[in-house]
Amino acid sequence: MNLDVANTIRVSCAPALAEYLAKEIEALGYSATGQYDTGVDLTGTLGDAMRLNLYLRTAMNVLYFLREFPCSTVEDLYREVGFIDWEHWLDPDGYLSVVSRVDTPSVNNETFANKKVKDAIVDRIQDKAGRRPNSGPGRDRFVVNLFWFKDRCWLYFNTSGAKLSNRGYRKIPHSAPMVETLAAGVLMAAGYDGRMPLVNPMCGSGTLAIEAALMATGRPPGLLRSNYGFMHALGFDDQAWQVIRREARKVRAESPPGRIIASDIDPQAVDAARRNAATAGVDQLIEFHVCDFADTPLPEETGMVMLNPEYGERLGKMSELEVTYKRIGDFFKQRCPGWTGYVFTGNMELAKKVGLRASRRIPFFNARIECRLLKYELYPGTRRRVVETPSH
Repeated sequence: MNLDVANTIRVSCAPALAEYLAKEIEALGYSATGQYDTGVDLTGTLGDAMRLNLYLRTAMNVLYFLREFPCSTVEDLYREVGFIDWEHWLDPDGYLSVVSRVDTPSVNNETFANKKVKDAIVDRIQDKAGRRPNSGPGRDRFVVNLFWFKDRCWLYFNTSGAKLSNRGYRKIPHSAPMVETLAAGVLMAAGYDGRMPLVNPMCGSGTLAIEAALMATGRPPGLLRSNYGFMHALGFDDQAWQVIRREARKVRAESPPGRIIASDIDPQAVDAARRNAATAGVDQLIEFHVCDFADTPLPEETGMVMLNPEYGERLGKMSELEVTYKRIGDFFKQRCPGWTGYVFTGNMELAKKVGLRASRRIPFFNARIECRLLKYELYPGTRRRVVETPSH
């Protein structure tokens, strides 16, 4: 494992997050060479890949390019994968996992493609070392990613291993939590700078508030994790990794963080959020309250208030949710003049019940559900524009 060989690095992300991921990558001093719906390419070394794993908030995996080749059959796949010097990458006593995305008439089963790649790797190591690594579905050690599109394949070493959305702090997820990387993207889209107050009613397990606290302090989210895929490659340089981690620990925000207030009517949710925040090391930065969202205390200094209500896909009854969304509009109008309001939802029919005109509708995906982050400029007095919702 040579840390100094530059190659293509593909940083993957969830749909609609590439714009924010590209900005993160450029802020770290790298130049994006390509941007796609679910990823950003750049040129870098394995040392750079370590750093990217540590700092990126919206990334899913950091993939280091190994080989591209023409491939029409599974026999081609096995042969071409076997040309890579895997004995220099993976310990024969190690553990291998293969992840595939396949769109080719040659194979209609990604599991079969995974098996062929795995067989080629372990057979080569068996031939060179006399022993073969174990393999299975666990992605917490050495992971290889295959992309097979039509008659071409790309192989990557997944330096992240498990998804980077698994920060390690959400020990108690509560119900239908927002994924950490999505929460970070939503905050970036809203223009959260860490200095303004952020109020998060309906906080659930606290993901939005915790991600905001990490951003406000400038703390790289990868510091919360102790295991990455690159640690399981032969020749892993732990000394170089510790240098990168020490540099990351020194990172501080330029300004003191603004107040972060999180509330939920469910005491169990607030308890889960508080404990998750403690695991993340930011519990001292978040004020937690058990109350109805409309009773959430607001600081005198205005900022942004952000809600992620249920939207009927997994939780809640529609008639009850209609009332909730109308109450969100009332909360904005009555208690939040001068603030900027945000509602993240996957149900635009429910969003109409808020009764306010959104100044922006920013697209996101929560798993496969198309969502919008709705921005409301809550002007004081007569500047507020209200859309009347007809009664039924």
